[in-house]
Amino acid sequence: MTSVNLLDDLDARILLALDENPDATVLHLAQTLGVARNTVHARLRRMADSGALGSFSKRVAPAALGYPLVAFVWIAISQASDSAAMASLAEIPEIVEMHATTGDADLLAKVVARDPQHLHSLTSRMLRIDGVMRTNTALSLVEAMPHRVRGLLEGVAGA
Repeated sequence: MTSVNLLDDLDARILLALDENPDATVLHLAQTLGVARNTVHARLRRMADSGALGSFSKRVAPAALGYPLVAFVWIAISQASDSAAMASLAEIPEIVEMHATTGDADLLAKVVARDPQHLHSLTSRMLRIDGVMRTNTALSLVEAMPHRVRGLLEGVAGA
């Protein structure tokens, strides 16, 4: 994983402009923000290279790909095989996000599935991975608040 650099006010203003108009060209962003085109281009490249700006695929809704069901799976793994177990879990494409956590379980995975039967087969697949000891699944009934960072960007931008 690359090291994420802290964003400054210009970086935040560039990202806010892209949030308002995702199809904006570098030239349009530069004109809108009153900075040089090369500055905008370099800033976007630096943010992408550092990991501050994620991949375009993060914007794709899994439901549009046939995966309308969202679940959160707590996964307990054996400490002796944690890196191998995490690597095997990462090979499951329906696990769209995974975090190492504190508490009763070691990992929290956000999983997408076609339907409850598919979710059951995914959790069964997880349990067959060496080092995975148990899982506990909670279904998402509705996304009460989607992922957001706009307010944070506005704070950094001084907006």
